[in-house]
Amino acid sequence: QVQLVESGGGLVQPGGSLRLSCAASGSIRVFNAVAWYRQAPGTERELVATITRGGFRIYADSVKGRFTISRDDAKNTAYLQMNSLNPEDTAVYYCNAHTSGMDSWGKGTLVTVSS
Repeated sequence: QVQLVESGGGLVQPGGSLRLSCAASGSIRVFNAVAWYRQAPGTERELVATITRGGFRIYADSVKGRFTISRDDAKNTAYLQMNSLNPEDTAVYYCNAHTSGMDSWGKGTLVTVSS
């Protein structure tokens, strides 16, 4: 099982930016897709963005135009660049990688957007 470790979370002011990283313990090429989810207190986990092995990207409407997902297979790492952050983006962000027969999750990294 490939382990995923997120990093890059923290406290940022509204309008600021953060870049999250998701480092895999093995090759991420085996996965059909890598995704970022988030979960705010009292809410269900929601999909933020997905990138397929071929580079096709899907975004939640709430982050379109502000967030960018990418992957660097050579480094076995995926990223989530987050710009124009607002308090509604406050959540624990989780990395997920999946393919047939394998579904891996990280433990999450907290992003807090507050002045």
